[in-house]
Amino acid sequence: MGDSQRTARRWHLDWRLLVFSGVFLPVLLSLGVWQLNRAEEKQTLLDRWQQEAETLPWPQMAEQGLTPGRPVTLTGRYGDRTWLLDNRTRDGVPGYEVLTGFYPLEGPPVIVNRGWVPAPRTRDRLPEVDAPDGVYSLQGRVGEYPVPPVLAEPAEPVDRWPRRVQSLPEATARAEIPGLPGGILRLSGQRQPGAFRADWEPDMMGPQTHYGYATQWFALAVALTILTVVASYRRSELPKDRSQ
Repeated sequence: MGDSQRTARRWHLDWRLLVFSGVFLPVLLSLGVWQLNRAEEKQTLLDRWQQEAETLPWPQMAEQGLTPGRPVTLTGRYGDRTWLLDNRTRDGVPGYEVLTGFYPLEGPPVIVNRGWVPAPRTRDRLPEVDAPDGVYSLQGRVGEYPVPPVLAEPAEPVDRWPRRVQSLPEATARAEIPGLPGGILRLSGQRQPGAFRADWEPDMMGPQTHYGYATQWFALAVALTILTVVASYRRSELPKDRSQ
């Protein structure tokens, strides 16, 4: 029989591949660990905020400063000042966000974003957004005053309420309701008293988002390790079999 050749995969060290993996693998792992640490920090912050919302009086919370995303629990009454924030859509339907003044039993008043309502068919009509009478307890999170990043259309010169507006800067709101703090309250859901469609995007990145990013970085690190190992095995010829 004639000589036969056989091929097999053997381990070959490629210094360029090792350098590439040696540089990027620690980076991927460090990014994953960093995201895990951020998730723990965010969870600790949210737990502290939640405890403060249940125990810290509203006057003291407002005095310390309102951070977006911070949970708040208030007891008080709705006022008679309501703004309709124009050009807000849900599922492609035009509408308004309803912002109403709220007067806690203790502490300064605050603007409450009660959620979204669809707009009537014609611009000369406004939706019915009367606030419920009586004393209620509200739960929500701190948000920012709705100010657009570009110049908005001038406000309509009307004296009646509710008022249709393109934005509601803090100074404009304080001109009608003195003593407002540096943030508004977004209701936590449709079950809150006076709420409409309150399906907000989160005001801050939660711990679960950081855990998700950490999983992605660690998955990339695993993939890089596997690809490095697989690429290091190359097909090579075995010595010829000289036996007859």
